[in-house]
Amino acid sequence: MELDVLGCGGGIGTGERTTALRVDRRLLVDAGTGVEALTLAEMEAIEAIVLTHTHLDHTAYLAYLADTLHGRIQRTIPVYGRSETLQGLRDHLFNGVLWPDFTRLPPERPVFSLEPLEPGEGRTIAGLEVAAIGVNHVVPAQGYWISDGERAFAFSGDTTSHPPLWEALNARPRLDALLVEAAFADEDAELCRLARHFCPRLLGADLAALEHDPPVYISHRKPGDEARILDECRSALPDRSVHGLSSGTRLTL
Repeated sequence: MELDVLGCGGGIGTGERTTALRVDRRLLVDAGTGVEALTLAEMEAIEAIVLTHTHLDHTAYLAYLADTLHGRIQRTIPVYGRSETLQGLRDHLFNGVLWPDFTRLPPERPVFSLEPLEPGEGRTIAGLEVAAIGVNHVVPAQGYWISDGERAFAFSGDTTSHPPLWEALNARPRLDALLVEAAFADEDAELCRLARHFCPRLLGADLAALEHDPPVYISHRKPGDEARILDECRSALPDRSVHGLSSGTRLTL
């Protein structure tokens, strides 16, 4: 299984793009500014998209992707997410005001269809096993466990402390990599609680519940604080293999 980190930053301005992951060249997980790293041919090869939540750093480039693929593909790409996430797209993005409604355009074969996938549900998407796991963010959100039948990884999306996340992952047969956020440094722990993100201290306490021992890749670090957040994560997780995640990285599981 190949995982291309098109974007994983908690902002812009330091060379990072915002969240978008590509699995085996055919499944897109979130659609932040990282989508811009794809060529036209790579965009045309996308078979499906799964979304963690509505926030623009995870969804903004759905608009540009739809516009680019309009007239270039002769199929509809399913976009999966929580029902609240999909309704947010209908109300605030594909509404004919902010952006054309590419869930209806072109009329004979729209670019996107919006397909509910709720926490606790799983299905085969683009030939991969995808399980949605509810997380704890300021808007309804979920992470994903994704497997090709041999290897598996999990992506938290945006979240703060949430014991059911680790319970769900512990119930899975394997976990070869964990991509998890730590948006702020420890000095911003109160902001993390309000914005429902992890800081290293909170992440360290939560990960004690994870029974698997995969490499841990830290995403969503705020611009300018990347090195400090990674150092604090390593201190908070002394018994784990902890790595910084950067846009443009390819992980082979």
